Amino acid sequence: MRFTRPRDLAVAAVVAALLAHLLLIAGYNSLPRLPAFIGLTFLVLGGVEAWFGFSLRSRIQRKPGTVPVEALVAARAVALSKASSLAGAIMAGVWGAVLLYVAPRFADLEAAAGDTLAAVVGLVSSAVLVGGALWLEHCCRTPEDPDESDKITRLRR
Repeated sequence: MRFTRPRDLAVAAVVAALLAHLLLIAGYNSLPRLPAFIGLTFLVLGGVEAWFGFSLRSRIQRKPGTVPVEALVAARAVALSKASSLAGAIMAGVWGAVLLYVAPRFADLEAAAGDTLAAVVGLVSSAVLVGGALWLEHCCRTPEDPDESDKITRLRR
């Protein structure tokens, strides 16, 4: 299994931003106002995933006083982190498109003022989700076996 590449997340964000921008051009006037803190859910999820990553990391590294992690738990955590990082990247693209659309219209449209705050909160929250998910995925890596790393070092010499 490969780890999530930032390039893949960037492509997803750009495609989502382009699609969202086209939809905003076509129908922004018919949309209701966005709640200011609509994106906070992703902020909470990102924080939980980061905390889960710290918890799993010490267990995977078998630090004293921790219970070892079952392989299925680690596999599920990696699946969660991959899905969350992709969802966060897509939503960051969408919120970025909303921000780029409403920020220039801040003074002209009353709805754009409120939507700008919602877009900033959503963009920051989506970025936190991506960061938390990537940290969780990083924490699920198995530690190198000391014997294996010695063999590799000796082979390189």
